[in-house]
Amino acid sequence: MAPHNVRWGIMATGGIATTFAKDILCDPSTRDVSDIAHTIVAAASSSSQSRAQEFLDAIKIPNKDAKAYGSYHELVKDQNIDIVYVATPHSHHFQNAMLCLEAGKNVLCEKAFTVNAEQTRRLVKKAKEKNLFLMEAVWTRYFPLSIKIREMITDGKIGEVLRVSADLSCNCNKPDSDSLNFGSDGDKSRMVNMDLAGGALLDLGIYSLTWVFQILYLTQKLEKREKPKVLAAVDKYHTGADEMTSIICHFEKNRTMGVATTGLRLATQPDGEGSAATGPACRIQGTKGEIQVIGPLYRPTEYRVIMNRGPKGQVEDVICPIPKDTNREGKEGENGWGHGMFWEADEAGRCLRDGKKQSDTISWEESITIMEVMDEVRKQGGVVYPELIDSTTYDEKSPLNGKA
Repeated sequence: MAPHNVRWGIMATGGIATTFAKDILCDPSTRDVSDIAHTIVAAASSSSQSRAQEFLDAIKIPNKDAKAYGSYHELVKDQNIDIVYVATPHSHHFQNAMLCLEAGKNVLCEKAFTVNAEQTRRLVKKAKEKNLFLMEAVWTRYFPLSIKIREMITDGKIGEVLRVSADLSCNCNKPDSDSLNFGSDGDKSRMVNMDLAGGALLDLGIYSLTWVFQILYLTQKLEKREKPKVLAAVDKYHTGADEMTSIICHFEKNRTMGVATTGLRLATQPDGEGSAATGPACRIQGTKGEIQVIGPLYRPTEYRVIMNRGPKGQVEDVICPIPKDTNREGKEGENGWGHGMFWEADEAGRCLRDGKKQSDTISWEESITIMEVMDEVRKQGGVVYPELIDSTTYDEKSPLNGKA
């Protein structure tokens, strides 16, 4: 049987869009996938058509009929598109994703889904109204590594899980300065620019929360899932963005706790990403043992299982490499061929094929719940975004949607 072909439109042309586009152009057989195939039929830049064409040329797209658009409004009108991948800054997600839904397009939207929970609720309401597929692109959840760890949790491998601690932080510290080092971008960097919903929480902390939630929430039976009580501490940068944030999630009925931390001055692994020398980026602690995940948490490739008081040798290290498409040219890494984003694209494709409107692995309900947690963190930390990006009112002509 021929694979189900998914026709993608790419909204925005930055680094994350490049990584995603290259991933879905990788040969599916390199990851043992035969039921789904991906085609990029269009891309759009909010600045110009030429920029969109440069993007398509740079990823060496095999589909020579792919369209380059100079506006998001043109992109969503393309009848050849099955689904739009929204790769804009998270400050823009609500307006951009709603633009797609209003035009009748299925949506895979980058994380954090939106800036606040009410925006996410309104996207979900519109998807239901239009009978469309909508999914937050929490790519890490679809890694075989993540799936295997969740299976071990539900199978009771480490007993009853009581606590999860997870950190994703990066060292952007500038020695002998109160400022952070974002090169020539300075305070205009998306990491600290409040007009782009900057700060550690929405950009990095979402991954720490992802590990807390996929273990303490997703692996629970539906009737046992609960929204946590939240206690947060936030240290702010001089732009108003959160610079360092710590979150305790107390799932009171299940008597479990998750600790999610993030920051911009200290790295989770100062000796380099993917190194176990400084310890795990996530510890999943159960009554019979624990699972340690080696960072970075957004793209882990190694975990360790340690059983309590067992005989010597009860430590298992497991490597889960991300497959590469060796027929493609270019470096590995951030914008290389085979980064790990293809697994979430495969999930979106299967949902479209099967008529599903949401993914079981990151449901609408869970996306809303996590956004509610981040709302509470912002409230407790006094982090306030500009009205333009915090608004829950959709405006087709919003400057966040670019020119019409």
